[in-house]
This record gives sequence, structure tokens and C-alpha cells, in this order.
Amino acid sequence: MAGSFRLEKKVGAGKVKKAVFPVAGLGTRFLPATKAVPKEMMTVVDKPVIQYVVDEAIEAGIEHFVFVTGRGKAIIEDYFDIQYELESTLKARNKKAELSILESILPKAGAASFTRQQEPLGLGHAVWCARDIIGKDPFALLLPDMIMKSDVGCMKGMVDLHAISGGNVIAVEECAPELAHRYGIVATGEQIGEGFRITDMVEKPAPGTQPSNFFINGRYILQPEIFKILETQERGAGNEIQLTDAMLKLLKDQAFTAYHYKGMTYDTGAKDGFIMANVAFALDRPDIRGLVEADLKAVLAALK
Repeated sequence: MAGSFRLEKKVGAGKVKKAVFPVAGLGTRFLPATKAVPKEMMTVVDKPVIQYVVDEAIEAGIEHFVFVTGRGKAIIEDYFDIQYELESTLKARNKKAELSILESILPKAGAASFTRQQEPLGLGHAVWCARDIIGKDPFALLLPDMIMKSDVGCMKGMVDLHAISGGNVIAVEECAPELAHRYGIVATGEQIGEGFRITDMVEKPAPGTQPSNFFINGRYILQPEIFKILETQERGAGNEIQLTDAMLKLLKDQAFTAYHYKGMTYDTGAKDGFIMANVAFALDRPDIRGLVEADLKAVLAALK
């Protein structure tokens, strides 16, 4: 095993400097709010969901951010741009702290790209729409509904593992075995750093047939060869072009490694996940924790 690993580890081990953020989804689970506000721009405490995901990418060393958008998502592009009127007003009022916040979220000129996914044909299709911007480099893929909370960011851990393993890296977490049928599940191989080699992937396996209880949590590092597969990928579940189907084909020729993420993940695309993310991140803020904690205790007491 050790010998084969040494042969594989340099394949596709280039630095990961680009990331794709598929933000074209309609957010129907949050209607009517998402009729006017994209789900990625809904706030957790005082930052849009998309900002948490971009911050995770920045921590991992990502330098170019590729947003795959759709109709009604122009506000995301505006968010990552200069707003002259607002900044002029803040300067006139000497609001230095607020100006500093705006400067901290602004990407460098040319570091953000936006491309359209004209039809809602699935995650695989959204990734394929970024092909010309990504080019021939390995790239990160971060699903914007999922925001992570840990001492070391999930993508940072993945990039560190990728430097050792090369190939493709997928973040996984453990779930209760009886819940495995809800997720994309990976089969486990040899241990590698903070993870293990992936030998197979199954999308929502029938109860009792799952190869493990490690599920894919929405973070990926992929090699550019995935684009060629997606170009001719037939539609799968939900009549959409599924990324998992394309990864299974790529698995025949390239190594896939799982990064075992051990922090907290909040699915902000679901109402309960969105609410819990607000609670968790609010309680992590020294400036508001006391007030929030007291109010939560009062609410819970009133419900008894």
C-alpha cells in the first residue's frame, strides 16, 4: 500500500487557488422571503450566508472566486463590489469601523468572476458552467447552503490534505448509520493523513446497504478532468446532471481522498439549520452572547 501511495501522491497535487460557488438555486424552501432576497444573502447574525463560505475559502488560500449565478442573483454580484454612495456617507460621518468591515469583504480587482447557469439542470451542470474560468487547474467547490464552524476551516483542512494526497478530495462527516439513506455515502479505504482513500460512492443507499456512515458534506477539491465527463454526462436522479455520477466515473481513473471533518455544519438551506446557525454564531460572539443567551433561556422557560 505504501508504495502505491507514493506513486499516486503527486498526481493532481497542484495548489488550489480557484473556487466555485454554485449560487443559482431558487431557494423555494424559504419562500416568500427568497422571492426578493437570494437565499445566499439571508443573514446569519450580521453576515450573509455566502460571506461565511467565501471566508472559509479565503482561509484556505483561495485567490479567485467563481460564482455560478442565475436570474435574480445580481444582488450577489453587487455585494462583492464597491458601493460608492454608502462608502461616501460613512466617510462623511467618520464611521471608520463600518468602513473597515466593507473593505474586509471586498475581493481584489479581478478576483471574482460571475457566470450564468441559464437552466436549473443540477449541481453537475452548475460546475460545468465554470469550466472556462477554471481552466486546467484543480479547484475547490463549496456549496453555499452549508456553513461550517470549527477551529480550522473545513476547506483549509482539505487543502492541507490535498498537498499530501493529490487527486480529488471530498469532505465527509459521520452520521448515525440509520440515517445514511439520506446522504451521499463513501466507502472507506486506507488511512491518509486526516482522512482515508475513497473506494466507492453511493447516493442515498437503501437502508442497511450503506458501505459506511461517512456522508459527503458539501466541500470538494476536484481535478479539471471532471469537466470533460460532465460535458457528456446523462441526466440522473431528479432529471438533473448529478455531480456524484461524474465523480464515480472519474474515480475509475483518479484517486479520491476523504477529509474527515469534525466540526459543526449547518444546512442554511433548511429552516432548522438556518435558525441553529444563527443561534450558534450569535453565542460565539462576545459582544452579543450575554443578551442572546438570556433571551434564549427566557424563551425556553416560557415554553415549559
